[in-house]
Amino acid sequence: MKCLIFLLLLPACLAHLNVYLSSAEVWRLLGLTAELFYVRDGQINSYALNFVVPVPATISELHFTWQSLARRPLPYTLHVDVASEPEAMHPPTFNISSAGYVPTETQTWRVDLPCMGTVAAEVNITISLNISTGSSSTILHFRRRKICLKEALRPAVRVDSVPYAPTSADIFYAGAGCAGGVLLIAAVAAVACKARARKLRRARSDEQDAHAFLPDSSCKSAASYTSYRRPTSLPPAAAAEERARDLQQRIAELTIQRCRVRLRAVAMEGTFGRVYKGTYADEEGREQEVLVKTVAEHASQVQVSLLLQEGCMLYGLHHEKVLSVLGVSIEDQTAPFLLYPWNSGWRNLKQFLLACRGVGVGGAGGAPPPPPLTTQHVVRMALHALDGLAYLHSQHVLHKDIAARNCIVDENLRVMIADNALSRDLFPADYHCLGDNENRPIKWLALESLSRRQFSPAADVWALGVLLWELTTLAHQPYAEVDPFEVAAYLRDGYRLQQPANCPDELFAVMAYCWAMSPDDRPTLPQLQTFLRDFHTQLTRFV
Repeated sequence: MKCLIFLLLLPACLAHLNVYLSSAEVWRLLGLTAELFYVRDGQINSYALNFVVPVPATISELHFTWQSLARRPLPYTLHVDVASEPEAMHPPTFNISSAGYVPTETQTWRVDLPCMGTVAAEVNITISLNISTGSSSTILHFRRRKICLKEALRPAVRVDSVPYAPTSADIFYAGAGCAGGVLLIAAVAAVACKARARKLRRARSDEQDAHAFLPDSSCKSAASYTSYRRPTSLPPAAAAEERARDLQQRIAELTIQRCRVRLRAVAMEGTFGRVYKGTYADEEGREQEVLVKTVAEHASQVQVSLLLQEGCMLYGLHHEKVLSVLGVSIEDQTAPFLLYPWNSGWRNLKQFLLACRGVGVGGAGGAPPPPPLTTQHVVRMALHALDGLAYLHSQHVLHKDIAARNCIVDENLRVMIADNALSRDLFPADYHCLGDNENRPIKWLALESLSRRQFSPAADVWALGVLLWELTTLAHQPYAEVDPFEVAAYLRDGYRLQQPANCPDELFAVMAYCWAMSPDDRPTLPQLQTFLRDFHTQLTRFV
């Protein structure tokens, strides 16, 4: 009865609102794997609002996720109060305006909490969000207790420097200890790999031991990430020894010196991951533009390990429609760097599509607005992704996370497939945890991958169909109305994504074909290439 009365008294302006902390933010602040909702479908979680969340000294920003489900705009105002120790902290700031409208798509906004470093104190902070309509308003108060330490300011990143830990010794070991531990594990793994290879040479007949040589935290060869193995005619022990030599060679080839990398500007930033634009100078002094992926000092061992593993997934693959890692820098007491070849005209495909739709990432920094996309453009871009994926499959590599967020597009609308390193952090709304302590791209996965964790070339084809749907909708969220926990049942009952507006029936038929229930009923990549090329030819006849 109390719950019913509560819902009846709920202000109308909150009936279609979600405000919550993502699973990544909850893990970062509280060490728990769950989303924390303050308002869900209009229902206020009073317990969550009354809980004062501690913010460690190593965390200087907070992230909130929200979405308006109402048909009309929901006005908001934001305000932050520092209740004590004003000399310990600079005034907090937001990365969004203090007044505006709640977006109708899931977005994350940030509150920066910059400590001065002059005194050690616990600072009580209240962030107030006022949601209003013409007749009523509701104020939500988010309470935080920020820990500030004396002389704990992190130094600014110079263009010729790299991210480094705070100067205070205690903050350094608290923030960079996890990353340092993983780097130590990586170094030990490389030594263990050499020792295991020698052991294999002494005991070729021991087949079982020959298959257990790969370390978990090193850059593995691409085939070791999938069940889609390269065929070999060598005996098991000899094949294992060959893979061990190949692994050592890949690690040696990937390693670069940190001093040759210059960071220019932050391109993207998440909760624990950062992407920089910069340059890399080879041994002869020739510079090239690069994209640098790394993690912040508060990243955990698991996050650093994922960065290394996922970043090395496509290493050694060379194709004009595939973007593979250029090098890795692993040095003591600093987070690892992953370097990718880059060009000033390249952009993340999902951000590009959002900019085409006018969602606030286009035109930043004076960049020209993206050109309007026609059906011809969409089909041609889909063909580029098809070519890249066909090459991966020809090399017996399964991607397992084909999506717009993991593709690159240049100024000529040429698309390249990239790995998914840091995607969980940079695009948190695209990943969900279903209680198994693993963030997965639930709404891009084939039914067998979602339910039984079975991956195959046909599963990549399913995700490719979702990518095609993203291209036609300009990066709308798939199954936006379906709860992640219900996606498997939704697909099992035969439901699929709806046909986008202005999408030709022939093109949507290709998508629906990719989403066949049985993997055997889905088209092969050559079949898709043939159909889309023919369809593109037909389109050009009308121009």
